[in-house]
Amino acid sequence: MPSLIADDLDDIAWLTDSLWDELRGNRIFITGGTGFFGCWLLESFLRANERFGLKSRAVVLTRHPERLREQAPHLASHPAIALHLGDVRDFEFPAGSFTHVIHAATEASAALNSTAPHIMLDTNLRGTSRCLEFAAACGARKFLLTSSGAVYGPQPSEVTHLPETFTGGPDPLSCDSAYAEGKRMAELQCAMAARSGSFETKIARCFAFVGPYMKFDAHFAIGNFIRDQVEGQAIIIKGDGTAVRSYLYASDLMVWLWTILFRGQNCRAYNVGSERAVSMAELAAAVAQTALPHVEVEIRGQPTGLPPQRYVPSTERARQELGLQERVSLHAAISKTRGWRLQSQQVIA
Repeated sequence: MPSLIADDLDDIAWLTDSLWDELRGNRIFITGGTGFFGCWLLESFLRANERFGLKSRAVVLTRHPERLREQAPHLASHPAIALHLGDVRDFEFPAGSFTHVIHAATEASAALNSTAPHIMLDTNLRGTSRCLEFAAACGARKFLLTSSGAVYGPQPSEVTHLPETFTGGPDPLSCDSAYAEGKRMAELQCAMAARSGSFETKIARCFAFVGPYMKFDAHFAIGNFIRDQVEGQAIIIKGDGTAVRSYLYASDLMVWLWTILFRGQNCRAYNVGSERAVSMAELAAAVAQTALPHVEVEIRGQPTGLPPQRYVPSTERARQELGLQERVSLHAAISKTRGWRLQSQQVIA
């Protein structure tokens, strides 16, 4: 299956070729290395490492190394990658120096946020604190936190694209805000660490994404839609189909994250996502018609009369300051991800 994303990895390397020299001969520490973000970070790191002869190494913190060995054995067994067993909240520091740290742990799990919000909050707070302590101890120069657009709270209907300057926030009296409040506090921890001056902190406020390695059985609508289309089942929308989202493809996501790590301003947040707004009904229709079999779309919810919920970023800051842009169309992103899902099923069978 890695061959299915070979072109994507070549594109990432080509678009980031001027960034990698500071990693040459050095080591990078990555948390959350077995998830969607983590697998893509490792894939793109290895491609750059080989393409540019960096002779760099990555150490990946994980509680479940067997997961990476199962879903991506080529990553788990690669000599440039070492798996470090531990929990992000209290892991033992690996020996030696590291020049860069990416803290991408803390899964955006709606189930965990609902059933155990105290664990979600604790993982965000203590995990970020531990990673920042490690960055200081290992002599890191740059630290990247993958935060979330959830820090803005509900998007007002009159705000079509959320900018980084938006001052809204989640409801602090709602337990459902555990993930969002945890990310807000993680950003504050990064700001305090940056003030010490020992290393730079960069913040990527991530919105919604699509691509290989994503989950197809979680709360991510686009993943569920693609799964159902591949299996020839009707795509079910539980709401009224008016909720608005946007989706950035995984290869674009990687170009943005690496650029923010290497070139982003110290103690600054950048929205990461697509500005192309699409309703759930439009998204389902696009997935349903991507390829055979064309499936039906069933909208089960009734109109509420309320303005549609939105979750769409403004990426003007990333575009103007870092020259970043979205390159992969939504149609291409759906097709690529569908091919991955289809191939995954064949491998399992």
